[in-house]
Amino acid sequence: MEWLVWTGTAITLLGVGLLFYCILRVIRARRAGLDDAALKTRLQSVVALNLGALAISAIGLMCVILGLFLN
Repeated sequence: MEWLVWTGTAITLLGVGLLFYCILRVIRARRAGLDDAALKTRLQSVVALNLGALAISAIGLMCVILGLFLN
C-alpha cells in the first residue's frame, strides 16, 4: 500500500498549497484598503476555498495513515 501513502502525501500537499493561496488572498485583500462591505465580500469567498483546502488536507492525511496501517 505504498502507493496510498504517496498519493495521500500529494493530496495533502495540494491542500496545504491551497491554504497558502488563501492566506495570500486575505493579505492582498487587507492591503487593498477596501471598505468594510467590500472586504467582507472578498473574505467570504476565501472562507469557502479555505474550508475546501482543509478538507482536502484531511483526506490526504487519512490516506497516509491508512496506507501506513495497511503496510
